[in-house]
Amino acid sequence: MKVLTWHVHGSYLWYLSHVDVDWYLPVRAGRPEGYGGRGGNFAWPDNVHEIDADAVAEADVDLVLTQSRRNWETDRHDLLSAAQLRDLPRVHLEHDPPQQWPNDAAHPVDDPGTTLVHVTPFNALMWDSGRTPTVTIDHGVVVPHGLTWTGETERGISVVNNLGRRGRRLGPDVFRRIAAEVPLDLAGMNSDEFAEGIGDIGLADLHRRLGVYRFLLNPIRYTSLGLAVCEAMALGLPILGLATTEMAVAVQNGVSGYVETDPARLVEHARRLLRDPAEAAELSAGAKARAAERFGIDRFASQWRELLGEVAAKGAPTGAGP
Repeated sequence: MKVLTWHVHGSYLWYLSHVDVDWYLPVRAGRPEGYGGRGGNFAWPDNVHEIDADAVAEADVDLVLTQSRRNWETDRHDLLSAAQLRDLPRVHLEHDPPQQWPNDAAHPVDDPGTTLVHVTPFNALMWDSGRTPTVTIDHGVVVPHGLTWTGETERGISVVNNLGRRGRRLGPDVFRRIAAEVPLDLAGMNSDEFAEGIGDIGLADLHRRLGVYRFLLNPIRYTSLGLAVCEAMALGLPILGLATTEMAVAVQNGVSGYVETDPARLVEHARRLLRDPAEAAELSAGAKARAAERFGIDRFASQWRELLGEVAAKGAPTGAGP
């Protein structure tokens, strides 16, 4: 199966590459946003291909997977031929919960001929997906074999890209408040804007380095469940974070970490874990078990392959049209 999609979320796209289909990524000169192809710090497998954006209209693909509002409203219309827009089966992947008032958040994909995929049950709950058929596919992650959590460093770490540039929603104030109370590092794009920043570290190197930290702190107030949280759990890091969005059920208090609505309580947990490596070790085991149960890459790849196969088998979409 040949699937056309865009490079919207690099880490998620890398995990999608574990799905047994051929992925075609449009590229443009200068590789602007969404057209980066096989870019980034990822070891792309052979089933991920680049295609010139101007060649898409003549390409032989079986399905179109859009991953952003711009993909849906603009990019596919710019790239696809009229026949492709009409006839190719289509799936839209929604990475985020609604950023506006969620009680009235109608999803921009309003099309009974498109399958809408949410990445968490919370996102599916918050969006009004209307007449568009929807499914939820939980994240799937993989970390290198042989890496073990030791927690030997009496520090926590947060992994958030552009934490200082994306507003209060990402919790820069929460991070600063907790970092003022307990030793924390920050990894991610433009993390050097914080005194605690250690830089943008490639995925493989980041996985190798995370295991020495006592815990991972997720300061984000309101966004989708971060892949960094799932990866840290798979490595065995205890998780501290806010009891909002999918975090409220992804982390079980006293089993795999602690989630609270009061940052002061997170400071208390962090201080205790720094003093008590034995409790941290118990939470580490719980986090690793939870990640294996919920965020396994084999389950993720199987669900995606089954969905794409079902949508492609139905043929040309019926419903609202392009």
